[in-house]
Amino acid sequence: MVAPPRLERLTVDEAVRRYLAAVEVETVRDVLSPATARSYTRDVTEFARLAGPTTVLDDISGSDVDSILVRYQAAPDARFTDPGAKAGPGRSTSTVNRFRQSVSRFFSYAARECWVQADPMQWASPPARSREPLRAARTALSAGAARSLLAADDATPARADQDLAARDRLVLALLLVLGPRVSELARADVADLTREDVRTTWRIRGKGGHTRTVALSPPLAAALESYLTGLRPRLAARRPDDADAQRALLLSWRGRRIDTQAVRGLLRRAVNRMPDGVRREATPHALRHTTATLLVAEGWDVKVVAELLGHASIATTGVYLDRVDGELAAAIRSHPLAAAIE
Repeated sequence: MVAPPRLERLTVDEAVRRYLAAVEVETVRDVLSPATARSYTRDVTEFARLAGPTTVLDDISGSDVDSILVRYQAAPDARFTDPGAKAGPGRSTSTVNRFRQSVSRFFSYAARECWVQADPMQWASPPARSREPLRAARTALSAGAARSLLAADDATPARADQDLAARDRLVLALLLVLGPRVSELARADVADLTREDVRTTWRIRGKGGHTRTVALSPPLAAALESYLTGLRPRLAARRPDDADAQRALLLSWRGRRIDTQAVRGLLRRAVNRMPDGVRREATPHALRHTTATLLVAEGWDVKVVAELLGHASIATTGVYLDRVDGELAAAIRSHPLAAAIE
């Protein structure tokens, strides 16, 4: 009979140090994205500060976790340096719930490693329900607005060597047609693409080390080919000794791999060039919503859309499906009692 593992009474500081080492390993193995790893590191480090680095991890109870969450929520949100940029004091419910998820993952790992006798999160209060207003910037664009975004006139660059129109058109098209996560797009390599006469495919490296292969439509494949044969070689030549840049699909005008902030920036500039009547703030995540919503509106099976987006469950895809423009109005017009009103 195998003896049960012996409890290791670690301080919070030591437990966090070991846990973040494991997070780093998962990031190197591509199980976690760099953005997710940074989020875990930030949240768990803040948890250690609030819990007290010298506190024994196994001594933390569910009520202690609740107290830490309350103190975390009451603290100013460091993302907003301008007090007028946020409606109220402290952190939002969604930010606190994200922090709670990071802490929960940390304690799940601690329970497996036998640093705690039991996970205290099971006795903590359930996550608060968000009552924040709808963030329109993260919801789907209408089909008309999406077409307008793709057709927006390119801005004239200050210098000829900064003309990145071919790259920007490709980025917007990939986001709108295939709906990848912005992190998946930023870490895409040229080797992830298979270009053949009959079709072009993209092997997307997604969350948790999962991959999926999607085929590009002929127009999208043509936009890719134009970028790869025209603009990209000129950008890559600026950093011939940068191994990562030579691998990367999307490059900045200095020849470096673009990051997620660069993608958000080019999307913001494209939105600003849209006509006034359809212009609306949008994020890369909103374009992912747009892909899902428009495909389902055209009759595509939700399972197919889930596979395209890299969702393990169609329930997750359901969250991405915003109301199709005009659908509610059509339902009201066809209401069985509509004609009975004199």
